[in-house]
Amino acid sequence: MLGRRSRSSVGILARLAAVGAAGLALLLAGPANADTSDDKRRVDRELAQTSANLESVTDRAKAAITQYNQATAALPGAQTALAEARGRVVGAQSAARQAEREAAAAEAAAQDATREYEAAAAEVDQTREEISGFVAAAYRGNNIAMINAIIDSQSPSDLLNSVGYLDTVAERRQAALQEFVAGRMLARQHSDRADAARDKAVRAADAAQQALDAAEAEADAAEQIADSLQAIVVQQRTAAAIADSERGAVLAQYNNLKARSDQLAAELRAVANSGNSGRTVPASSGYLQKPVSGNVSSGFGLRFHPYYHVWRFHTGTDFSAPGGAPIVAAAEGTVVRTGWAGGYGNYTCIHHGMYQKRGLATCYAHQSVILVSTGANVRRGQLIGRVGTTGVSTGNHLHFEVRLDGAPVNPMEWL
Repeated sequence: MLGRRSRSSVGILARLAAVGAAGLALLLAGPANADTSDDKRRVDRELAQTSANLESVTDRAKAAITQYNQATAALPGAQTALAEARGRVVGAQSAARQAEREAAAAEAAAQDATREYEAAAAEVDQTREEISGFVAAAYRGNNIAMINAIIDSQSPSDLLNSVGYLDTVAERRQAALQEFVAGRMLARQHSDRADAARDKAVRAADAAQQALDAAEAEADAAEQIADSLQAIVVQQRTAAAIADSERGAVLAQYNNLKARSDQLAAELRAVANSGNSGRTVPASSGYLQKPVSGNVSSGFGLRFHPYYHVWRFHTGTDFSAPGGAPIVAAAEGTVVRTGWAGGYGNYTCIHHGMYQKRGLATCYAHQSVILVSTGANVRRGQLIGRVGTTGVSTGNHLHFEVRLDGAPVNPMEWL
């Protein structure tokens, strides 16, 4: 029984070594503890930033980077789980080895107790034979013969010899009887100890087997976690390879978006220079109304792409809002452009007048539907469209632009 358990331990050790080899190549730094009070805001910011970073990439690169980010996010947890599983395997194996040692010690104690019982039982048998001899002698009349010998003594010395002999025999019988009783008590004690030792050995053997079973289960779990971790790493590497292969297409798509922005800027400059530029805008701050109900999900200005390591210019401010949410005109003006605008999707621009001799316009991208037409005059707060995710977009939101002579400026300075 102990030999079979030992072989099982060797098998678990081999499996642990295999899991350890796989895990060692994959284990990196564990995840840092987060402040739970800021978790929601942090996650929202990260999701918004991730969406913003994916807006100007190809669909294939978008899927690959999403897979890469998912694998990267899952990796620390999987690494921690593997480390903990490997620790449980080591602990379970240590418990199994200790249980095996205890089982072996209990088995040895049981064998010693059995030998002691057998020795005590042999002494009891020997004493029993002596007592049986005395009983048989008495039955045959030896005691009567001894008494007759005393009666027939011819001299005081003969009498003394006969009485002394009788005393010696009586003492021997008494000693034999006492030895028999003591031996039986000792044999019973050894028998009880042997039984207890055997019970303990059985329990220890069962405990050892249970510990080995637990170690095997932990080893299985560790192997599964190691396989999952390896799958995550493969996913990460595969996604990275796809994303890398899309780098040229991503940069080309961004350049196309930039070219479209430049084209729109030229159109808006032409409107401002047409001689029909409308009213004069008195001030910037607070002049415009927020065009949609929602929080800022991505700000205006330069963005650094965390995967491709390139800087890109974000020409507006993104507001998160559900699909179909109303979009209103930020100020009164004339609609100068409506329709599809490539990566901007469904796109509307409104000319509001002149600010410091430059034409002021607001533009609204990624709409699900446009509700105004080019040439229409709109008032501040009028419904002009609804939120969507058309064009190069990762989800429902409004991309809101403020342009002076076609050049993008920070919308938040006008709201």
